[in-house]
Amino acid sequence: MATAAQWLEGARPRTLPNAIAPVIAGTGAAASLDGAVWWKALLALVVSLALIVGVNYANDYSDGIRGTDDERVGPLRLVGSGLASPAAVRNAAIASLALGAVFGLVLVATSAWWLLLVGAGCLAGAWFYTGGSKPYGYSGFGEVAVFVFFGLIGVLGTQFVQAERVDWVGLALAVAVGAFSSAVLVANNLRDIPTDTASGKTTLAVKLGDPRTRTLHLVLLAAPFVVTLLLVFRTPFALAGLLAIPLAIRANAPVRSGGQGLELIPALRDSGLALLVWSVVTAVALGVG
Repeated sequence: MATAAQWLEGARPRTLPNAIAPVIAGTGAAASLDGAVWWKALLALVVSLALIVGVNYANDYSDGIRGTDDERVGPLRLVGSGLASPAAVRNAAIASLALGAVFGLVLVATSAWWLLLVGAGCLAGAWFYTGGSKPYGYSGFGEVAVFVFFGLIGVLGTQFVQAERVDWVGLALAVAVGAFSSAVLVANNLRDIPTDTASGKTTLAVKLGDPRTRTLHLVLLAAPFVVTLLLVFRTPFALAGLLAIPLAIRANAPVRSGGQGLELIPALRDSGLALLVWSVVTAVALGVG
């Protein structure tokens, strides 16, 4: 039976920046319109955290029952390691997603009804990433989904529920956060190319191959800093986002140097850290500006 610490590790806490950053960035975008509502930002944060924990457990469950995690290089997987039963991990995923849905309904009640459709899409995206008979994560669409859910929807949704509208600044932030979040997954899938290929999991990294996946990681990490330069048209304080460049360089270092397997784990950690730092300093800059 898995311990509490193992359940926590199974929730993949290193992915939490992917959930926190969109809410911070979206709140910064709302603040730039003088529309930040802090209790709504906190509700959005709970929803985002619940969804990412839910998708992580759902991924653990679905990959585990398929045998994809039998030969695992990266962090602990509860089902694949045999520490928890598939049913227990599935129930944890459902509980986390349900919690996100409940708090999401509160936001919908204070905003627009059509957000129900967005929420339903998020729940479906979380489950069918690796679940169902034809998971889209096994067909190379994982990075696209991360860009959409944790970039476009996460940032613009947070801005909308607070400011009741979105603008080009929100869209720019959504693109930047989506690129950073996708870089985290690209680093993960680059590490797993050998085991994913063997198990028949055709991720984007498997399709592109090792060299082009490494190039993609660099491009995704560079894109947010182009956005930083565009945000100067809203406020010159946005240049503070360039402070995250050293973290992005560090995140790409193991990828750039040809690291394999466990050597690539720091790339995941530092890509997420660069995402979080960029989102925080940019959101503060927009709020001040």
